[in-house]
Amino acid sequence: MSDMRDVVIIGSGPAGYTAAIYLGRAGFEPLVVAGALTPGGQLVNTTEVENFPGFPDGIMGPDLMDNMRKQAERFGTHIVWDDVVSVASNADSGIKTVTLDDGDVYDARALVIATGSNYRKLGVPGETEYAGKGVSYCATCDGFFFRNKPIVVVGGGDSAFEEADFLSRFGSSVTLIHRRSTFRASRIMVERAQRNPKIDFMLDAVVQEIRGDENGVQKVEVRNTATEKTSVIPANGVFMAIGHTPATAFLNGLVDVDSAGYITVDGASTRTSEPGVFAAGDCMDSVYRQAISAAGMGCRAALDAQAYLDSLK
Repeated sequence: MSDMRDVVIIGSGPAGYTAAIYLGRAGFEPLVVAGALTPGGQLVNTTEVENFPGFPDGIMGPDLMDNMRKQAERFGTHIVWDDVVSVASNADSGIKTVTLDDGDVYDARALVIATGSNYRKLGVPGETEYAGKGVSYCATCDGFFFRNKPIVVVGGGDSAFEEADFLSRFGSSVTLIHRRSTFRASRIMVERAQRNPKIDFMLDAVVQEIRGDENGVQKVEVRNTATEKTSVIPANGVFMAIGHTPATAFLNGLVDVDSAGYITVDGASTRTSEPGVFAAGDCMDSVYRQAISAAGMGCRAALDAQAYLDSLK
Protein backbone atom coordinates (compact mmCIF):
# COMPACT_ATOMS: atom_id res chain seq x y z
CA MET A 1 0.00 0.00 0.00
CA SER A 2 1.14 3.56 -0.66
CA ASP A 3 0.60 6.89 1.06
CA MET A 4 -0.26 9.84 -1.23
CA ARG A 5 1.43 13.19 -0.55
CA ASP A 6 1.60 16.53 -2.29
CA VAL A 7 5.36 16.63 -1.93
CA VAL A 8 8.09 14.39 -0.59
CA ILE A 9 11.51 15.82 0.27
CA ILE A 10 14.38 13.34 0.17
CA GLY A 11 17.21 14.55 2.39
CA SER A 12 17.45 16.41 5.68
CA GLY A 13 20.37 18.82 5.43
CA PRO A 14 20.05 22.62 5.12
CA ALA A 15 18.47 22.26 1.66
CA GLY A 16 15.90 19.65 2.67
CA TYR A 17 14.83 21.31 5.91
CA THR A 18 14.62 24.76 4.32
CA ALA A 19 12.43 23.37 1.54
CA ALA A 20 10.26 21.76 4.22
CA ILE A 21 9.91 25.05 6.11
CA TYR A 22 8.72 26.90 3.02
CA LEU A 23 6.41 24.16 1.78
CA GLY A 24 5.04 23.66 5.27
CA ARG A 25 4.22 27.34 5.61
CA ALA A 26 2.48 27.12 2.23
CA GLY A 27 0.18 24.43 3.66
CA PHE A 28 1.49 21.38 1.79
CA GLU A 29 2.48 19.33 4.89
CA PRO A 30 5.62 17.93 3.25
CA LEU A 31 7.08 14.56 4.12
CA VAL A 32 10.84 14.54 4.72
CA VAL A 33 12.67 11.24 4.32
CA ALA A 34 15.57 12.17 6.58
CA GLY A 35 17.75 9.08 6.34
CA ALA A 36 18.34 6.26 8.80
CA LEU A 37 22.01 6.69 9.65
CA THR A 38 23.01 10.28 8.89
CA PRO A 39 19.98 12.57 9.25
CA GLY A 40 20.83 16.25 9.15
CA GLY A 41 23.49 16.03 6.46
CA GLN A 42 27.18 16.78 6.85
CA LEU A 43 26.64 19.57 9.38
CA VAL A 44 25.87 17.03 12.09
CA ASN A 45 29.55 16.06 11.85
CA THR A 46 30.74 19.67 12.09
CA THR A 47 31.76 21.52 15.23
CA GLU A 48 31.33 25.30 15.27
CA VAL A 49 29.75 26.90 12.20
CA GLU A 50 31.05 30.48 12.01
CA ASN A 51 29.69 31.63 8.66
CA PHE A 52 25.95 30.91 8.81
CA PRO A 53 24.18 34.32 8.93
CA GLY A 54 22.34 35.18 12.12
CA PHE A 55 24.79 33.58 14.54
CA PRO A 56 27.48 36.16 15.30
CA ASP A 57 29.07 33.92 17.93
CA GLY A 58 28.79 30.80 15.79
CA ILE A 59 26.66 27.73 16.36
CA MET A 60 27.44 24.04 16.60
CA GLY A 61 26.52 22.15 13.42
CA PRO A 62 24.24 19.60 15.14
CA ASP A 63 22.44 22.42 16.97
CA LEU A 64 21.85 24.30 13.72
CA MET A 65 20.34 21.23 12.08
CA ASP A 66 18.22 20.45 15.13
CA ASN A 67 16.85 24.01 15.03
CA MET A 68 16.00 23.64 11.34
CA ARG A 69 14.23 20.34 12.01
CA LYS A 70 12.14 21.84 14.81
CA GLN A 71 11.24 24.82 12.62
CA ALA A 72 10.16 22.52 9.78
CA GLU A 73 8.03 20.44 12.17
CA ARG A 74 6.45 23.58 13.56
CA PHE A 75 4.93 24.24 10.14
CA GLY A 76 3.50 20.76 9.64
CA THR A 77 6.41 18.77 8.23
CA HIS A 78 6.30 15.02 8.80
CA ILE A 79 9.64 13.24 9.14
CA VAL A 80 10.50 9.61 8.42
CA TRP A 81 13.87 8.28 9.63
CA ASP A 82 14.62 5.89 6.79
CA ASP A 83 16.52 5.70 3.49
CA VAL A 84 15.12 5.80 -0.04
CA VAL A 85 16.05 2.80 -2.16
CA SER A 86 14.26 3.73 -5.39
CA VAL A 87 12.23 6.46 -7.07
CA ALA A 88 10.00 6.12 -10.12
CA SER A 89 7.64 8.34 -12.09
CA ASN A 90 4.42 7.34 -13.85
CA ALA A 91 4.56 8.72 -17.38
CA ASP A 92 0.76 8.99 -17.62
CA SER A 93 -0.21 10.44 -14.25
CA GLY A 94 3.04 12.17 -13.36
CA ILE A 95 2.86 10.63 -9.89
CA LYS A 96 6.23 9.88 -8.30
CA THR A 97 6.66 6.72 -6.24
CA VAL A 98 9.24 6.66 -3.45
CA THR A 99 10.18 3.30 -1.94
CA LEU A 100 11.95 3.19 1.43
CA ASP A 101 14.37 0.64 2.80
CA ASP A 102 11.78 -0.73 5.25
CA GLY A 103 9.34 -1.35 2.39
CA ASP A 104 7.06 1.65 2.91
CA VAL A 105 5.95 3.35 -0.30
CA TYR A 106 4.90 6.97 -0.76
CA ASP A 107 3.29 8.49 -3.83
CA ALA A 108 3.81 12.19 -4.41
CA ARG A 109 2.79 14.82 -6.91
CA ALA A 110 6.18 16.50 -6.53
CA LEU A 111 9.64 15.58 -5.25
CA VAL A 112 12.49 17.65 -3.89
CA ILE A 113 15.84 15.85 -4.02
CA ALA A 114 18.21 17.17 -1.36
CA THR A 115 20.36 14.14 -0.63
CA GLY A 116 23.72 15.95 -0.54
CA SER A 117 26.92 14.04 -1.14
CA ASN A 118 29.12 11.37 0.41
CA TYR A 119 32.78 11.38 1.40
CA ARG A 120 35.16 10.50 -1.41
CA LYS A 121 37.77 7.81 -0.76
CA LEU A 122 41.42 7.93 -1.69
CA GLY A 123 41.62 4.36 -3.01
CA VAL A 124 45.10 3.47 -1.78
CA PRO A 125 46.33 0.25 -0.14
CA GLY A 126 45.45 0.14 3.53
CA GLU A 127 42.54 2.60 3.34
CA THR A 128 39.83 -0.04 3.48
CA GLU A 129 41.79 -2.36 5.74
CA TYR A 130 42.26 0.32 8.39
CA ALA A 131 38.91 2.07 8.06
CA GLY A 132 37.76 2.59 11.63
CA LYS A 133 41.22 1.60 12.86
CA GLY A 134 42.94 4.89 12.15
CA VAL A 135 41.47 5.84 8.78
CA SER A 136 38.56 8.25 9.22
CA TYR A 137 36.36 10.58 7.18
CA CYS A 138 35.03 12.58 10.12
CA ALA A 139 37.37 14.59 12.35
CA THR A 140 34.68 15.57 14.83
CA CYS A 141 33.59 11.96 15.17
CA ASP A 142 37.02 10.42 15.73
CA GLY A 143 39.50 13.15 16.63
CA PHE A 144 39.29 12.41 20.34
CA PHE A 145 40.71 8.91 19.81
CA PHE A 146 44.03 10.30 18.60
CA ARG A 147 44.93 12.44 21.57
CA ASN A 148 48.72 12.99 21.72
CA LYS A 149 49.24 10.94 18.56
CA PRO A 150 50.53 11.98 15.10
CA ILE A 151 47.76 12.72 12.62
CA VAL A 152 47.64 13.13 8.83
CA VAL A 153 44.97 15.05 6.93
CA VAL A 154 44.70 14.54 3.15
CA GLY A 155 43.25 17.39 1.09
CA GLY A 156 43.62 21.07 0.22
CA GLY A 157 40.18 22.64 0.49
CA ASP A 158 38.33 24.36 3.33
CA SER A 159 37.21 21.02 4.76
CA ALA A 160 40.80 19.78 5.00
CA PHE A 161 41.94 22.94 6.76
CA GLU A 162 38.97 22.92 9.11
CA GLU A 163 39.72 19.32 10.03
CA ALA A 164 43.44 20.02 10.49
CA ASP A 165 42.67 22.93 12.81
CA PHE A 166 40.21 20.86 14.81
CA LEU A 167 42.51 17.85 15.04
CA SER A 168 45.39 20.00 16.27
CA ARG A 169 43.50 20.18 19.57
CA PHE A 170 44.06 16.46 20.03
CA GLY A 171 47.04 15.22 18.07
CA SER A 172 50.69 15.61 18.97
CA SER A 173 51.11 16.89 15.40
CA VAL A 174 49.02 17.30 12.27
CA THR A 175 50.51 16.94 8.79
CA LEU A 176 48.36 18.20 5.93
CA ILE A 177 49.19 16.41 2.65
CA HIS A 178 48.11 18.05 -0.60
CA ARG A 179 48.84 16.94 -4.14
CA ARG A 180 49.42 20.49 -5.44
CA SER A 181 51.61 23.43 -4.39
CA THR A 182 48.60 25.73 -3.96
CA PHE A 183 45.40 25.31 -1.98
CA ARG A 184 41.72 25.53 -2.88
CA ALA A 185 40.92 26.64 0.66
CA SER A 186 39.97 30.21 1.49
CA ARG A 187 42.78 32.55 2.49
CA ILE A 188 41.61 32.92 6.08
CA MET A 189 41.64 29.15 6.57
CA VAL A 190 45.15 28.82 5.12
CA GLU A 191 46.53 31.66 7.22
CA ARG A 192 44.96 30.23 10.37
CA ALA A 193 46.62 26.87 9.74
CA GLN A 194 49.97 28.46 8.95
CA ARG A 195 49.90 30.21 12.32
CA ASN A 196 49.16 26.95 14.11
CA PRO A 197 52.47 25.54 15.42
CA LYS A 198 51.08 21.99 15.47
CA ILE A 199 50.24 21.91 11.73
CA ASP A 200 52.86 21.05 9.10
CA PHE A 201 52.45 20.83 5.31
CA MET A 202 53.57 18.36 2.67
CA LEU A 203 52.84 19.87 -0.75
CA ASP A 204 53.13 18.30 -4.21
CA ALA A 205 52.64 15.04 -2.37
CA VAL A 206 50.28 12.08 -2.56
CA VAL A 207 49.63 9.20 -0.20
CA GLN A 208 50.87 5.94 -1.67
CA GLU A 209 49.99 3.52 1.10
CA ILE A 210 48.63 3.41 4.64
CA ARG A 211 50.46 0.94 6.84
CA GLY A 212 49.72 -0.50 10.24
CA ASP A 213 49.42 -3.55 12.41
CA GLU A 214 46.87 -5.21 14.68
CA ASN A 215 46.71 -1.99 16.72
CA GLY A 216 45.74 0.17 13.74
CA VAL A 217 47.48 2.69 11.48
CA GLN A 218 51.16 3.32 12.26
CA LYS A 219 52.59 5.16 9.25
CA VAL A 220 51.88 6.61 5.82
CA GLU A 221 54.01 6.32 2.68
CA VAL A 222 54.05 9.57 0.71
CA ARG A 223 55.35 10.27 -2.81
CA ASN A 224 56.58 13.69 -3.91
CA THR A 225 55.06 14.33 -7.34
CA ALA A 226 57.88 16.68 -8.36
CA THR A 227 60.85 14.48 -7.43
CA GLU A 228 59.11 11.06 -7.37
CA LYS A 229 60.89 10.33 -4.10
CA THR A 230 58.98 8.52 -1.40
CA SER A 231 59.10 8.96 2.34
CA VAL A 232 57.39 7.39 5.31
CA ILE A 233 55.94 9.48 8.12
CA PRO A 234 54.46 8.30 11.43
CA ALA A 235 50.68 8.53 11.73
CA ASN A 236 48.10 6.88 13.92
CA GLY A 237 45.18 8.80 12.42
CA VAL A 238 44.61 9.45 8.71
CA PHE A 239 41.69 11.75 7.93
CA MET A 240 40.43 12.00 4.35
CA ALA A 241 39.15 15.40 3.21
CA ILE A 242 39.39 15.05 -0.57
CA GLY A 243 35.90 15.84 -1.70
CA HIS A 244 32.55 14.20 -2.11
CA THR A 245 30.41 12.12 -4.43
CA PRO A 246 26.80 13.25 -4.96
CA ALA A 247 24.25 10.88 -3.41
CA THR A 248 22.20 10.40 -6.57
CA ALA A 249 22.72 6.75 -7.57
CA PHE A 250 19.36 5.74 -6.08
CA LEU A 251 17.57 7.88 -8.71
CA ASN A 252 18.54 5.30 -11.33
CA GLY A 253 18.15 7.60 -14.33
CA LEU A 254 14.98 9.36 -13.21
CA VAL A 255 16.62 12.75 -13.85
CA ASP A 256 19.60 13.89 -15.89
CA VAL A 257 22.96 14.09 -14.14
CA ASP A 258 26.38 15.28 -15.30
CA SER A 259 29.48 13.13 -15.75
CA ALA A 260 30.24 13.33 -12.01
CA GLY A 261 26.71 12.37 -10.98
CA TYR A 262 25.46 15.83 -9.96
CA ILE A 263 21.84 16.51 -10.89
CA THR A 264 21.48 19.04 -13.70
CA VAL A 265 18.79 21.71 -13.51
CA ASP A 266 17.15 24.18 -15.85
CA GLY A 267 19.12 27.42 -15.72
CA ALA A 268 18.86 29.26 -12.41
CA SER A 269 15.84 27.21 -11.37
CA THR A 270 15.83 23.93 -9.44
CA ARG A 271 13.75 22.13 -12.09
CA THR A 272 15.23 18.84 -13.25
CA SER A 273 14.65 17.03 -16.53
CA GLU A 274 11.66 15.24 -14.95
CA PRO A 275 8.56 17.43 -14.49
CA GLY A 276 7.66 17.77 -10.84
CA VAL A 277 11.12 16.79 -9.57
CA PHE A 278 13.36 19.50 -8.12
CA ALA A 279 16.91 19.39 -6.78
CA ALA A 280 18.72 21.47 -4.18
CA GLY A 281 21.96 21.44 -2.23
CA ASP A 282 25.13 19.46 -2.71
CA CYS A 283 23.49 16.77 -4.85
CA MET A 284 23.38 19.36 -7.65
CA ASP A 285 26.00 21.90 -6.53
CA SER A 286 29.63 20.97 -7.13
CA VAL A 287 30.90 24.54 -6.87
CA TYR A 288 29.77 26.41 -3.76
CA ARG A 289 29.02 23.57 -1.36
CA GLN A 290 28.11 25.75 1.61
CA ALA A 291 25.34 25.36 4.18
CA ILE A 292 23.91 28.78 3.39
CA SER A 293 23.90 28.21 -0.39
CA ALA A 294 22.22 24.82 0.15
CA ALA A 295 19.57 26.48 2.31
CA GLY A 296 19.01 29.12 -0.37
CA MET A 297 18.55 26.41 -2.99
CA GLY A 298 16.13 24.64 -0.67
CA CYS A 299 14.04 27.80 -0.62
CA ARG A 300 14.13 28.03 -4.40
CA ALA A 301 13.20 24.35 -4.77
CA ALA A 302 10.23 24.84 -2.45
CA LEU A 303 8.99 27.82 -4.45
CA ASP A 304 9.46 25.95 -7.74
CA ALA A 305 7.63 22.94 -6.31
CA GLN A 306 4.81 25.14 -5.02
CA ALA A 307 4.41 26.73 -8.46
CA TYR A 308 4.30 23.26 -10.02
CA LEU A 309 1.71 21.98 -7.53
CA ASP A 310 -0.42 25.09 -8.04
CA SER A 311 -0.31 24.51 -11.79
CA LEU A 312 -1.79 21.01 -11.32
CA LYS A 313 -4.92 22.55 -9.81
